[in-house]
Parts: sequence; structure tokens; C-alpha cells
Amino acid sequence: MGAAGAPVVVSEATSVTPELIEGFDRLLPQLSRSAPPLDAARLAAIVDSPATVLFVATPHDEPGAGIVGSLTLALFPIPTGVRAWIEDVVVDESWGRRGIATALVRAALERAGAAGARTVDLTSRPSREAANRLYDQIGFQRRETNVYRVELD
Repeated sequence: MGAAGAPVVVSEATSVTPELIEGFDRLLPQLSRSAPPLDAARLAAIVDSPATVLFVATPHDEPGAGIVGSLTLALFPIPTGVRAWIEDVVVDESWGRRGIATALVRAALERAGAAGARTVDLTSRPSREAANRLYDQIGFQRRETNVYRVELD
């Protein structure tokens, strides 16, 4: 189980299953209104990539509920060490405020540490107040930095 009291088991997705596809059909629209649906091939690219670890949360006491949360951890070597980055944290709206996001983040931090990362980064929009409070509580510190983006057509 994840964080103390969290009603879920957090695990690493190692293969694309109907449950994983169904979970992302439900979760992805809650994460992004503009992201296209994930088919089996796109999910396999994430699951099979050596640079990503896809964590999923499933209820330990409601087996039929399916996947109720996910998080993607990017891990890759760079000249100064191992870089770790958390992306796309999402918990099903009907399962919110039960410690699921905390359990997912803690699992990712443990995995990043085991891979040799000394730090883990993430970004969160200021409007996501609950998420920002969570990251503060877990121990993330806000950094003064510029984030740049270029759109590739």
C-alpha cells in the first residue's frame, strides 16, 4: 500500500492490459482536455520505455474499481547524474482526498532514489492549489527558475 491510510496499492505498470487502457480512458480527460486518447500502442511506448516508469493506483479493497490514479516518472542519465522528473499526476475525481496522490508521489520518490537520482523535479500550475499544498507537505521546495517552452509543429 502507498502512504499510511491510502486505500490503494501503487504498482509499476509493466504491460498494457485492458484494465490499463480502460483506466487511461477515464483518467486522461481528467488530466488534460486536449490530450488525445491513449491507444494500446501509445501506452506500450510509455510502459516499455527505459526512460519512464508508469505508476498506477488501484484500490486494495475494491478490486472492480480499476485504476484510480497514475503518475509518470521520467528517469534518464545526464552528464551530472540521473535526472528524475514527475509528470502527469492524476487521481480520479471520485477518489480524491484519500491520500492516493501522496501514495503515488512517495512511490515515485522511492523509485527515483533507488535509480540513483539525488533530486526529483516537477511543475504544477499555481491554480492547482490542492496539488501545490500536497507537494509542499511532501517536502518539495519551490525553485526560482525560468521555464521555457517552444511549440513544435
